[in-house]
Amino acid sequence: MRYHDVLSGPRKRKVPEVPAEPGLVVEDPASGYCGAVVKIEYGNVVLEDAKGRHRVFPLAPAAFLLEGKPVTLVPAKKAAAPARQVSASGSVRVQGLQARVARDSRIWVEGKHDAELVERVWGHDLRVEGVVVEPLDGVDVLADRIAEFGTGPGRRLGVLVDHLVAGSKESRLVGQIRDEQVLVTGHPYIDVWQAVKPASVGIRAWPEIPRGIEWKTGVCDALGWGEPYEGWQRVLAGVRSFRDLETPLIGAVERLIDFVTEPGDDAP
Repeated sequence: MRYHDVLSGPRKRKVPEVPAEPGLVVEDPASGYCGAVVKIEYGNVVLEDAKGRHRVFPLAPAAFLLEGKPVTLVPAKKAAAPARQVSASGSVRVQGLQARVARDSRIWVEGKHDAELVERVWGHDLRVEGVVVEPLDGVDVLADRIAEFGTGPGRRLGVLVDHLVAGSKESRLVGQIRDEQVLVTGHPYIDVWQAVKPASVGIRAWPEIPRGIEWKTGVCDALGWGEPYEGWQRVLAGVRSFRDLETPLIGAVERLIDFVTEPGDDAP
């Protein structure tokens, strides 16, 4: 005699759940009404027939036929909003950016390496704002260059200076600037290389270089990086975003960008 489980009943076929995407054509078997999904609201689905007439049906289990087979309509999942893309500086990246016409205001940095590092991290922001960064080739010429530039309303200068610490040559030269249209900020590091976090370039710390030895040359010799131009390529390659930079440099550059893009400082 075959064993029979009296507690078990016939298995019910599972009715598939189908997202009620707009345009999906289904049939209400009770009325024979056939239409395309228009929308879902308040637990009901709105269908539209071939003549453009709308009818509302509750979203009950197995309440509709799709290609002749029972289905349960469920609300379609909303597409996730695209993740905001962030620039290297941490700002929201502007998609499809066309660089703005350059302002008359400028940001000056001491040398080529400073300019390349600023471009690496803040390049997107600067193109959005129409700000040009130019190498100054040394802070010794700052006062003369400012006079040549000719500042005024809508024609400001932001200047980034290395090793801007009390008692340094740089701080003495900067202290002579009295122009309200010029903002000088800086960082405490001997060179902008040192404003890059050591871990970002694969070292534990920047080497201590004795006085009398050119700093970049001493660093490259101590680390086996070859010539300074080769060392700089290592440093620049290690910078992917603002997180690879020390806070004093980040703050100094952000202040300059704010200063030269204040309302009223727009290019004509």
